[in-house]
Amino acid sequence: MYRIGFSEDIHPVKEGRKLVLAGVEIPSPFGLDGHSDADVVTHAVAESILGALALGDLGTHFPDNDPKYKGISSILLLNKVVEMMNEKGYKVNNVDVQVACASPKLSPHVLKMRESLAKALETSVDSVSIKAMSFNKVGAIGKGEAIRAQSVVLLINK
Repeated sequence: MYRIGFSEDIHPVKEGRKLVLAGVEIPSPFGLDGHSDADVVTHAVAESILGALALGDLGTHFPDNDPKYKGISSILLLNKVVEMMNEKGYKVNNVDVQVACASPKLSPHVLKMRESLAKALETSVDSVSIKAMSFNKVGAIGKGEAIRAQSVVLLINK
């Protein structure tokens, strides 16, 4: 049996924070604002898995009003989601992520980001796709005010 999930996440940029995408710290003068490390890539991937399994969203499992999740690494949250996926008897066949980010340029970091997600998802790098786009100066993303990630995942029975 196959299950497909889709999700999207967006966070505004914030000076004085580290920029973490797919569990990788990206050199940047700003990070993303959020309760956790605000890793939009990891959030989108985790929520696409939760959606594929009809298990709700990240806020249901890891509420932003719970102080134990303040500043937490989103990779740790993804690890918990992968545990839920394993308990349901599924594994990742493949995941495809699109990241919309005016700056910094992500192409030098994409392989490391793919490797980080593959490790967390307990799958091969060949099963993880990450594509970056700039939004060509259109809207909040294009003007560098926010970063967005979209993810689609295909899960298969183990």
